[in-house]
Amino acid sequence: MKLASFVAQGRESWGIVEEDSVRDLGARFADLKAALAHGAPGEIADMAADAPRIPLARIAWLPVIPRPDKILCIGINYAMHRAEMGRAEVPYPTVFTRFFNTQVGHGQPIVRPRASRQLDYEGELAVVIGRAGRAIAARDALSHVAGVSAYNDGSVRDWQSHTSQFTPGKNFPSTGAFGPWLVSLDEVGDLSALRLRTRVNGETVQDASTADMIFKVPELIAYCSTFTELVPGDVIITGTPGGVGSKRVPPLWLKDGDLVEVEISNIATLANPVRDEG
Repeated sequence: MKLASFVAQGRESWGIVEEDSVRDLGARFADLKAALAHGAPGEIADMAADAPRIPLARIAWLPVIPRPDKILCIGINYAMHRAEMGRAEVPYPTVFTRFFNTQVGHGQPIVRPRASRQLDYEGELAVVIGRAGRAIAARDALSHVAGVSAYNDGSVRDWQSHTSQFTPGKNFPSTGAFGPWLVSLDEVGDLSALRLRTRVNGETVQDASTADMIFKVPELIAYCSTFTELVPGDVIITGTPGGVGSKRVPPLWLKDGDLVEVEISNIATLANPVRDEG
């Protein structure tokens, strides 16, 4: 099942994506986060039988979860990326936060801020929590997942490196892209065997398997749920593989007019143009 958030005729809604249309379920719950909090994906599927269809050509995509309670980002979580960044091995995940109002949906512009020219791409697998939990055991972690999606955790590198804290470089407006939809785990398969590719203007700049993750999805859920309660709609962005623009020679910074695509096997391709702020 594919679940998405969108705008149609000036109204925010959500629904189930079916081929070239979406079943509009906005009359049932205010948003997708509320629907996930209500019950299992199977219950959501039952709502769709008599829901109206809207052609995908008539919607504007929103971030999959437009206003999550938490977005937890994992840094330096692929062995290849750790090597290119020159980082030492660490015993625990590197965790930082992104604010929900920095996100855009599929097809919407990623904005290069006036304050910097060093906007970088980061293709990532995003995990969305469907069932609340605290101190979740790794063996039980996937039972708390509603599904997964693609994410471009756009990074303003000079601001990211002002101090040891990543937060400033990860929270400029409209720098994180999320979508186009959430895919339930039964349709995705092994989360440690997905192919992730990022393209800039059609050129592949990242190409890796999620098997290269240092901390796997169940470990991340177990770790994060120890220091905070995870609730439906929370997002864990699981890190980017090697090939980031800042480590290329010369560096490959995103610029106005570029098109960035993040493709993850069995999930979707997230595509966003880049525009200069203002």
